[in-house]
Amino acid sequence: MMQVLWRFLLPCLLVLFLSMQTVFASEWQVVQLPTKASFLDITFQDEQVQHGWLVGTNATLFETTDGGLTWQERNLNIEGLYRFVSVSFSGDEGWIVGKPALLLHTIDGGKSWEKIGLSAKLPGDPQMIHALGAKSAELATDLGAIYRTADGGKTWKAMVRQAVGALRNLNRSTDGRYIAVSAKGNFYSTWEPGQDAWIQHNRNSSRRVQNMGFGTDRIWMLNRGGQIQFSKPNTVEDWEKPDFPKATEGYGMLDLAYQDDQHLWASGGSSHLIYSEDGGKTWERVEDVRDVGANFYDIHFFNPDRGFILCQDGKILVYRRT
Repeated sequence: MMQVLWRFLLPCLLVLFLSMQTVFASEWQVVQLPTKASFLDITFQDEQVQHGWLVGTNATLFETTDGGLTWQERNLNIEGLYRFVSVSFSGDEGWIVGKPALLLHTIDGGKSWEKIGLSAKLPGDPQMIHALGAKSAELATDLGAIYRTADGGKTWKAMVRQAVGALRNLNRSTDGRYIAVSAKGNFYSTWEPGQDAWIQHNRNSSRRVQNMGFGTDRIWMLNRGGQIQFSKPNTVEDWEKPDFPKATEGYGMLDLAYQDDQHLWASGGSSHLIYSEDGGKTWERVEDVRDVGANFYDIHFFNPDRGFILCQDGKILVYRRT
């Protein structure tokens, strides 16, 4: 009797499991904005993830007040061909950095922006800005120089003795640590508050490194050809066995993000988006976004229920779990 019942229930449970996976992986909505720009960064200034900002090429700036479902373009009337590469807010105080070297500052929630001059001796162009609090921010360049200001950008203090060199990617953890991939992808460097210099590390594979970043207690690494690696917990040089998920189809992934400890997402060119529900042990491709027709550059999760993927040609993907 039990065997007969089990034979009946097993197909039903399998269908239910697959349908739950499909629902989970299909909660991405494509949002087309009225621009051809590629988007490079996104942030929200409230814990409810409602009031946010999106920046990109061609000095592109958009604002949302409904969690990213609709966006309004903001024209700052800045002369020159700038790429807005990073945006960050702490309450109503916000910062934008761009290339060529550009720094913008607001103290009224983005109603008005002030252009702040940067020293001609700045090593490299701004790559990342992180708001730290009232009049305080941390600025990193594409050569790995790191500076902090505590007076609204009037003066800056160097946090490292010298820049690390030309970078492919730069990521910052929530507790202020950095990891940088060299321009050629042949080594990576780490820095944490209290150190006066970057520490360089050799890659552990013959495949060049595409991108690296921080998970909950470990580091992830994306290599050319669809290889994904994770470090052992709380280390920067001791790595688990590399994986070549079939879901990547041999494409190199461009970014990886944690939705929570177990749910991970990785994005790439040609509308490649893969996800894992077991902390990165196995991966599946998200079929519903295969035909978006854009490269998926960066993934951002602000909480487990709200995420974004930045694309080209004015497209973003919005994740809303209800």
